Amino acid sequence: MKKYIFFLFICLCSGQISAQTLNQAKKLFDNGEYQPAKEAFEKLVKRSPSSAEINYFYGASCYETGEVEKAVPYLEKSAKRNYIGAFRYLGKVYADLYRYDEAIENYETHIDWLNQKNRDTELAETELSALLKKARMFKSVEKVAVIDSFVVNKNQFLEAFKIGKESGSVQALENGIFYENEFGDKRIGSELKDSLMQLYTQVKLLDGWDQKTPIESLNDSCNVSYPFMASDGITLYFASDGEGTLGGYDIFVTRYDSEDNTYLRPDNIGMPYNSTANDYLYAIDEFNQLGWFVSDRNQPQDTVCVYVFIPNETKQTYNYESTDPQVIKDAATLRSIQTTWTDENLVKAGRQRLASIRYSQDTEEKKGDFVFIINDKATYTTLQDFRSAEAKNTYRQLMQKETDLKQLTQSLQQKRLQFSTENGLGRKKLEPSILDLEKRIPQLQDEIEKLTIETRRLEVQKLK
Repeated sequence: MKKYIFFLFICLCSGQISAQTLNQAKKLFDNGEYQPAKEAFEKLVKRSPSSAEINYFYGASCYETGEVEKAVPYLEKSAKRNYIGAFRYLGKVYADLYRYDEAIENYETHIDWLNQKNRDTELAETELSALLKKARMFKSVEKVAVIDSFVVNKNQFLEAFKIGKESGSVQALENGIFYENEFGDKRIGSELKDSLMQLYTQVKLLDGWDQKTPIESLNDSCNVSYPFMASDGITLYFASDGEGTLGGYDIFVTRYDSEDNTYLRPDNIGMPYNSTANDYLYAIDEFNQLGWFVSDRNQPQDTVCVYVFIPNETKQTYNYESTDPQVIKDAATLRSIQTTWTDENLVKAGRQRLASIRYSQDTEEKKGDFVFIINDKATYTTLQDFRSAEAKNTYRQLMQKETDLKQLTQSLQQKRLQFSTENGLGRKKLEPSILDLEKRIPQLQDEIEKLTIETRRLEVQKLK
């Protein structure tokens, strides 16, 4: 009898401790302390793997701490037991995974349950409305060839932008960023004002820049930044983290209305440029027919990815009804840019233009002197810096091939331009030389890469 009473006492105490732990974990979640809440619920879900409530809170905590895919099975288990909150969070999770039809279905189920329980549906309906907009974007993903992407330090991404001078420039300030047109007499910038990034314009006068004029029609109760003006002087791209975004910063486009001296209502430019992460600084280099934008999707905290693409003359979208959903998802998320290379000739020409502009700008930045990195301890700027005679000779070969590459690239661009203006016979005459250049340039790029590696190897041996 005493053993039974003692066992019952232990069970009651254990139940009280579990209830207390659950309440503490829920309090952490309600206070927005998601990481400690997740740790607490992770222990609880192991003890009670069938509990709809605990599965819900653990899945929701995973979602709030960025472990979106990990949240799925727990929220699905909770939803199967009709735990009302699970449907809302499943909607959030599925939306982040680009499973929009399932996301909408779960939100609608969530709202139905709220109505049955006579609970407020305003928040859920607002979120569903935003979700429907995202779903429409997903159904009209733009077909665009993304020819290159490179990961850089978050604070140094501007160094990766190789935009032609004809398209103006983007520069960073201590508390903001600004676009300056090719003539250097007009700026559109952003700066921190009342804890928010806001846009302004500025015109250059004879004695310097005039005062900054806020763009009232675009500034809102959100961050508005990363401006870039197209060459027409009317079309403005910028990033905002306010209403109508997929998540974080999204890229928007607007146009200047000269009659009203204001900008029109901005439009979200959609996918694949925008994602559930931060996407910004959309720039079009019309002279070189290249586009650029930045995103921190799928990146560690301190890095971003710079994407280079070929702008379409008119928007082309995937057919949502007839295209494999995975193909659309891959295109929307840019998980692999190779999936966007549907036209090999277009991609090849774009990559050659990119190589040409990189080369020309890098050469100009050298200002008559080269910059060659040997390793993390040595960077050379003159031939006299080399200690290895073999390395010096190899680098001379490298320099000559770089000069050859520049000349061939320029020649190819000229012949392409001539090709576009010729008739059938003229084009036929140009084809062999264009094809030869298209074959020679990649070969030369490979030779330069090998010489670069060999130069470093020879010099490092001498330095040991």
